[in-house]
Amino acid sequence: MIPGFRIGHATDTERHTGCTVVLCPEGTVGSADVRGPAPGSRELELTNPSRPIEVIHAVLLTGGSAFGLAAADGVMRYLEEQGVGHWTPLARVPLVPAAVVYDLFLGGGKRRPDAAMGYAACQAASDAPSGQGNLGAGAGVTVGKWGGFEGMMKGGFGTAASFIQLQNGGGAELLVAAAAVTNCVGDVLNPDGSVLAGARSPRGGWLVEQDPLRRFPDRPPAALGTNTTLMVIATNARLTKVQANRLAQRAHDGLAVAVRPAHTTHDGDTAFALASGGVEAPFDLVANAAAELVAEAIRNSVRAAASVAGVPGLAG
Repeated sequence: MIPGFRIGHATDTERHTGCTVVLCPEGTVGSADVRGPAPGSRELELTNPSRPIEVIHAVLLTGGSAFGLAAADGVMRYLEEQGVGHWTPLARVPLVPAAVVYDLFLGGGKRRPDAAMGYAACQAASDAPSGQGNLGAGAGVTVGKWGGFEGMMKGGFGTAASFIQLQNGGGAELLVAAAAVTNCVGDVLNPDGSVLAGARSPRGGWLVEQDPLRRFPDRPPAALGTNTTLMVIATNARLTKVQANRLAQRAHDGLAVAVRPAHTTHDGDTAFALASGGVEAPFDLVANAAAELVAEAIRNSVRAAASVAGVPGLAG
C-alpha cells in the first residue's frame, strides 16, 4: 500500500456483506468518475473537479445497496474522534465520499452495513496487506450475471500495486496501487481475453462460447441496478484535482479491459483516485500504471473469491 494510506474491512460472514474503508494521509487530493448508469453514492459531487475543496479524508466502499451508505456515518465519527476533517468555525467535518454495491442476494438482505460497521472498518484499518477475496465490500458480490443468476460466480475484493523508479528523479520512487470490488454483470477476463470467471453454461464451459456478443437482453436479465464494480487508485504522485479526476477516468480503462461487458445499463461502475503528493511524476505514467493495476486488482478479486451459498468461487 502507499505510505500513509490505510485499508480496513468490516465483514459479516454470516450474511455475506460488509464495507471497506480507505483512510487517507493528510492533504490527499481526491476525485471520482462514474461511468455506470446505476450508481449508489454519497458526497460524489464534492469530488467534481469544478468544486473548490480538493482534499478528502477517506473513501468508503460498501455493500447493502443504498442502505449501506449509512456506514459512512461511522467513518465520519471515527475521523472526527481523531481530529480529522475539513475545518469549519464550529467543527471539523470529515469528507468521506462513498459508493455501494448491491449484495443483498446471498444474505437475503437481512443485514446491511451500518454506522457501527463503518466505524469497525476504520478501527481495523492498517497499512499492511489487507487480504483479498470475500472481505469487506467484497463479501457478497458476484460476477457473470449476464446469462442469468444460475450461471454466476463469486466476485470479491482485490488489490494490485506497482513501484516505479523514476528517471531523472534523484532516486524517487512512484507508487501506484489499485483496489477493486467486483460485482459485475459481465465476465472477468484474463489478459489474453479468455474468461477467468463469469457466466457458466449449463452444458459446461463458458456461456460466451455459445453467445460471443453476450446478448443478455435475450435471456432473463440481471435486475437493473444490482451490479457495480468499484475501484480506488491511490498514488504518492503530486496531482491537481483535475488530474485526479482524469486518473479516475483512466481507472475505467482497466475495468473495460478486465470486464466484458462493462458500464452496462445494469452496472453502477465508479472509480476514485487519491493522490498523497509525495513525488513529481509524469501524469501519463501514473495513469498508464493505474489502468493496468485496476485490471489486475479485478482479476485478483475473483482469483481470491471463495464459494458462498452455492455460488462457486475460484478459490474453492
